[in-house]
Amino acid sequence: MTERIQRPGRIGPTTEQIRHELERVRHRKLFANTLRSTIFILIVVSATAVLIAVLLLPVLRIYGNSMNDTLDEGDIVVAVKGGNFDTGDVIAFYYNNKLLVKRVIGREGDWVDIDESGNVYLNQNLLEEPYLESKAYGETNITLPYQVPEARLFVLGDNRDVSIDSRNTTVGCIADEQIAGKIIFRVWPLDKIGIIK
Repeated sequence: MTERIQRPGRIGPTTEQIRHELERVRHRKLFANTLRSTIFILIVVSATAVLIAVLLLPVLRIYGNSMNDTLDEGDIVVAVKGGNFDTGDVIAFYYNNKLLVKRVIGREGDWVDIDESGNVYLNQNLLEEPYLESKAYGETNITLPYQVPEARLFVLGDNRDVSIDSRNTTVGCIADEQIAGKIIFRVWPLDKIGIIK
């Protein structure tokens, strides 16, 4: 039988040291779990934000000057997908792999007419357009008055001198499947932030 002799000066860890080490290990596990949960939440929130931006509320940047002074080049806007579009609504739509922004003037079955001074008539009634700085006949190669075809929208830019829109067969009337959404809010620049009318 062998006896164990404890050498003087060699003492095991104290209860306080063991408690401290256990607390450190517990804290490390808690930190790792919290970090993992935070990263997971950030990924879920980011994915949700991307899905909302792509599917429901696209964020768009304005290029060109066909909507001056309502929207200027460089403005960043939020659109809402789907829904019915009324006369006066500003919409974004796809045309030749580009996203164009114009204002809805007429819907299917409506008659649109434009006189030489740029006054727009919808179903023989002069259209009030307070959003325009100036009126213009613009580049028009359709026969007026023009009846909007079924399941289409007749659109015009607010800068009528330069806008290529439904007045020209190059763009023509817009089909539902082309529409990216109705532009509802400008988020940039900050001094112009607000609802689009």
